[in-house]
Amino acid sequence: MFKIQKYNNIMQEILDVLPKDLYEQGENFENPDAIILRSFNLLNYELPENLKAIARAGAGVNNIPVERCTEKGIVVFNTPGANANAVKELVLASLFLSSRKINAGINWAKSLKGKGEEVAKLVEKGKSNFEGPEIKGKKLGILGLGHIGVLVANAAAALGMEVIGYDPYISVDAAWQLSQNVKKATSLDNLLATSDYITIHIPLDKNTKGMINREKFALMKKGIKIINMARGGLVVNEHLLEAIENGTVSCYVTDFPEDELLDNENIIPIPHLGASTPESEENCAVMAVDELKNFLEKGTIKNSVNFPDCELPYSGGIRLLVANINIPNMVGQITTILASNNINISGMINAHKGNTGYNILDVEGDVTEEILQNIKAIDGVTMVRLIK
Repeated sequence: MFKIQKYNNIMQEILDVLPKDLYEQGENFENPDAIILRSFNLLNYELPENLKAIARAGAGVNNIPVERCTEKGIVVFNTPGANANAVKELVLASLFLSSRKINAGINWAKSLKGKGEEVAKLVEKGKSNFEGPEIKGKKLGILGLGHIGVLVANAAAALGMEVIGYDPYISVDAAWQLSQNVKKATSLDNLLATSDYITIHIPLDKNTKGMINREKFALMKKGIKIINMARGGLVVNEHLLEAIENGTVSCYVTDFPEDELLDNENIIPIPHLGASTPESEENCAVMAVDELKNFLEKGTIKNSVNFPDCELPYSGGIRLLVANINIPNMVGQITTILASNNINISGMINAHKGNTGYNILDVEGDVTEEILQNIKAIDGVTMVRLIK
């Protein structure tokens, strides 16, 4: 019986698809097999001894101690692409908001309350203050062509924009999904220097933190409009405010409001609404539950941030799962122990991601607790599990 600890508001109807004879769900397990959550902070959480996996119903995992999980052989899943359409729609809305001064115009129109019959005349007189360009025919630079970036690129191209994208790590699947009207930027600097609008869709890590800075703003066209639905830390706020002051940036739309950005008329702060749709929340939860179910029942890994994707068709027999530090002769040591105990391997797959290796072995024979302990004792092994 697998115990699933849930945090945040995960739809019960989705969790109910888990077979009741195999799973218990709750919010107060002391030693769960798996955790499913949204934004609940686990950074200072004491990881239970029995914990095998954590699934984040969303893309970001900055609320999960990923490094500690890896050391303990705990698989961390996220749900890339499940909220992509929701974010895409907000990016499109942001393109219009940044161009047409809609937000400022609405606030001004509301300020006319009490003017009576003069309102219509005042509107006609004042509307020119909120004039802005159409997006059709303008160049949109997309930084990052993952699930969201591809959807934004195709939608913007369909709206008549000239779209260029930059992503040195674009996947084959993403490339196949791109419209033929989307052009490849020769470099990041080329994208920044030639775009009328820029939208950012890259992860925040040690290599990307603060990458949109004073040096990059200096390359941009005067009056550029920037949309950031990825992460606030990608843009250096101090340098952004300088770029607004000198006229380089005419509008910045961000889904990550910070105190220093809230009193500038050229900044539109959106309260982190990118994935805040019922459809997105449902899609993320469904994917997270599916990832946990496949891993707990079959050992299959897909969409993990710290383990490699690894799948071997499961016939329902005895399956051995081993995680290890990715160093030479790990597989040899595991198979030697099995062979010395007359355990036959009927199917096997090995994969690695960075410094983490993962093995699925379908075996025939009596895999005793002593055998499991011998494999666990191999220097560099972080997890051993048997599925029967």
